[in-house]
Amino acid sequence: MVVGKVYRMKLNMPVKSWTAVFLVLTVLPSGVSTVKDREEDSVRTSRQQHAENGLGRNNTGMSTPGESQNTSTHECRDVMKQKPSKQCWFIKHTKDCEFSDGYINYLQGAFCSFPHSLFPLAVTLYAVWLLYLFVVLGIAASEFFCPNLAAISTSLKLTHNVAGVTFLAFGNGAPDVFSAVAAFADPRTAGLAIGALFGAGVFVTTVVAGSVALVKPFTVASRPFLRDVIFYMAAVFWTFLILYLREIKLGEALGYLGLYVLYVGTVIVSTLIYNQQKNRLQGPIQSSYTEPELPSDSEDATPSIFNGSIRDDETEYQPLLPFTESTCQIFINSINPIDSRKWRRKRWFWRAAKVVQVPLEVVLLLTVPVVDPDKDDHNWKRPLNCLHLLTGPLVCVLTFKSGQYGLLNIEGEFPVWALVLLIGVFLSAISFLTTSNQQPPRLHCAFSLLGFVVSAMWINTAATEVVSILRTFGVVFDLSNTVLGLTLLAWGNSIGDCFSDITMARQGYPRMAMAACFGGIIFNMLFGVGLGCLFQMFNGDSIVKLEPDGLLVWVLAGALGLSLVLSFILVPAQCFHLGRSYGIFLLLFYLVFLLVALLTEFKVIELRGSP
Repeated sequence: MVVGKVYRMKLNMPVKSWTAVFLVLTVLPSGVSTVKDREEDSVRTSRQQHAENGLGRNNTGMSTPGESQNTSTHECRDVMKQKPSKQCWFIKHTKDCEFSDGYINYLQGAFCSFPHSLFPLAVTLYAVWLLYLFVVLGIAASEFFCPNLAAISTSLKLTHNVAGVTFLAFGNGAPDVFSAVAAFADPRTAGLAIGALFGAGVFVTTVVAGSVALVKPFTVASRPFLRDVIFYMAAVFWTFLILYLREIKLGEALGYLGLYVLYVGTVIVSTLIYNQQKNRLQGPIQSSYTEPELPSDSEDATPSIFNGSIRDDETEYQPLLPFTESTCQIFINSINPIDSRKWRRKRWFWRAAKVVQVPLEVVLLLTVPVVDPDKDDHNWKRPLNCLHLLTGPLVCVLTFKSGQYGLLNIEGEFPVWALVLLIGVFLSAISFLTTSNQQPPRLHCAFSLLGFVVSAMWINTAATEVVSILRTFGVVFDLSNTVLGLTLLAWGNSIGDCFSDITMARQGYPRMAMAACFGGIIFNMLFGVGLGCLFQMFNGDSIVKLEPDGLLVWVLAGALGLSLVLSFILVPAQCFHLGRSYGIFLLLFYLVFLLVALLTEFKVIELRGSP
């Protein structure tokens, strides 16, 4: 995204970057005060005068503006208990409602920028914007983040196992991890991260795994399955213990990352042992009979379908005669996200969704380079890649900490983003003058690293906005962060994995789909909590305090632990064969869990103290 100029609008809802322009144009009304606002200003002024005379409280028990510091004892969700005329003032003067991260202050936008009669419209627009942010997370992760991670692992010549549990797991779990990191950045939304990680764990291990078993009954690979379940149970138990202690120290946060390193080491060692056993069996026997079933436990035995049937076969449409495109044609074609051949054969609803995604995809294409080692030219687009050297660093500096550092002035005069812009112009000019359209440069692999960083910044930005909107919904509907995490955030981040795993199962690869179910959520849990707490500690908090939302957190943790224990017992009891009956059982388990969680949230189920 070419960000040429940053606007600061003096409105009730401050905007730091144009990534929020869509919502600003639809949400913020004009800055002209209404008659009602002027009446409230006059009442506010008179209350301040009374406060100076010692009359600091009104008959409702609320602090007047003259004593705004007293509102620090209130929770932000108490705003719905105030009169409509006082809700905006409450939001602006309550410490728990302070705007911290992100580009848009959604609370002030809902309660201050809209009249009370149009408040449902604000909530509706926020819901639509939330759905679009989930689309941003999905596209940025699948089409830009993951391909660059694959290119990096190819450049480093990593084995399939190591790449699968490191780079591939990071790519698949990027939305979950970045959402958790963004939630842990503010103690008020830490429950959102716990709810999302636990909720996604329950959803994936029940709904996704159950759907795979329903679509394609199969025999799961025994040793990888037991290994993944044991490590995931260890991670859940560790998190359960930390929730009980209500705090995370540096050693415990590092322990999450250390446990994942141990998991990666176990994968590597088990692969080496498996290869030795396979070679020992294949050595004395030279195809005299059919080989035993041993390869079924191998994770390398799963074929790579991502470069086959799932992706379009571009070689079919290659021209028969040599054709050289001009630089302008290369640039225009490289930023066009619509394939005319696919457009003609798709249905209307796919076209409608594509039209919605086109602006986002164009922005990402203009800012994020993608390296594809499977192509002859490694996806080298000279004019676009040279532009990436300008737009990529600019996006990074304007999205890091919501643009706080990018808007700083050097020596009080020259902005940081302008300096990055000048450096980008210099690098782009050198790259354009020293390369050609046909042959990628020797350091083209460095563009995959740039694409990895820029796409990660985009994902982090979208995840921060998602967390801010969900916090606003929690205030508006008086819902805990935990229930928002285990429902909206968990569903939004996991629905893509659900469809992709079911698709793999239908194409005949249920083992790969099941391995993705457990391998990805282990990474999400360990890195989501570990990195989120470490980043908060780097900001000055030596100990991260956790405040579980009552009984609901324990219901969530207990449900996840119970689902793992049942899988650990029932799957070996069925000789590792997952049939449709087991899939139906997992789906029913999730429905019962969701019902109990919602009943707990609405106080239908609660613990009573001893008489």
